[in-house]
Amino acid sequence: MSASNGKVLFGFIFGAAVGVAAGLLFAPSSGDETRKKLKEKGREYSDELTKQMNEKLDDLKDYVTHKTEDARARIKRSVPEEDKS
Repeated sequence: MSASNGKVLFGFIFGAAVGVAAGLLFAPSSGDETRKKLKEKGREYSDELTKQMNEKLDDLKDYVTHKTEDARARIKRSVPEEDKS
């Protein structure tokens, strides 16, 4: 993961935490309603984080696959084929 992607992910998590904290401080709802909302928001954030992590893992998998194929091709080009006479 690049540094900018890490910063974006950190920013997302930090923003979510600040939003939850602000919501708790200014919530006119009862405790039960607040806990229910927190649970729902937590699930939403968890789902979004899971989605982003899966996307990053897919990108990493594609990158590694490409680099592996590239390395194999380079090795194949650098190793002389045996004479089949």
